[in-house]
Amino acid sequence: MPKNVIALEARLRNCRNVRTLGVRSNFSDYSPQEVELIRQAQKIYYPTTFYADLFDTIGKPTFPSYHTYKCVQDKIKQTALFELLDLSHPRTRVYYGKRQKKSILNHFTYPFIAKIPRGSALGRGVYLIHNDSELRDYLKQVSPAYIQEYLPIDRDVRVVIIGNRIVHSYWRIAPQNDFRSNLAVGGRISLNAVPARARELAMQVARACCWDDVGIDICEYNGRFYVLEANMKYGKEGFRQAGIDYHQLMESMIANEEI
Repeated sequence: MPKNVIALEARLRNCRNVRTLGVRSNFSDYSPQEVELIRQAQKIYYPTTFYADLFDTIGKPTFPSYHTYKCVQDKIKQTALFELLDLSHPRTRVYYGKRQKKSILNHFTYPFIAKIPRGSALGRGVYLIHNDSELRDYLKQVSPAYIQEYLPIDRDVRVVIIGNRIVHSYWRIAPQNDFRSNLAVGGRISLNAVPARARELAMQVARACCWDDVGIDICEYNGRFYVLEANMKYGKEGFRQAGIDYHQLMESMIANEEI
């Protein structure tokens, strides 16, 4: 088991083998003892995007990886990565500035998906656009605009990958009055068997993108599997319903040096 397991964010605060220091807006706000713990730690767990950037600069490993922090919270970077790696992904375009935004309807027909591209989660900031009025309202909120083809599905698969392996996967089913499957907007979980191809695609995505703590959402449409997006905020309800103790899982993975 690694010594001096140090975390900054509170995500592991209930893990008995982790000391959580908290996140300080100024590094100088850490006590001399805390600074020494950070400097001596072989790896820093959940450092936040800001500190992950700093630790990567000085060569100190983090969990999640710097690559996870850098891309998973930014849908624009995700889409660019998926296209670069030739991963199956709904057709998506990003539009910058007024001139580009005027061309959206040259590439997409109603209905289509529009998202707030950075920082959104839990189904918030995701819209199904049906007409010009809804498009105008969306464009008032964002810059740039993130537009994606609409796949008429009522469920997707969330595959949770921690370290180098899948630790859980389950269906998320949208409520009757919504196109989103997120639990925060009324979606529900099903623990019915998940297609092997969905799990394989998620693992392929995580490895290709160097992501090690992520929930990857996969859907099937017309016999083809697509990666929709990835999230670091993948939630614990799926673990709870499956009888998986998340904190015991993380304790074990840390003790076994899997993460």
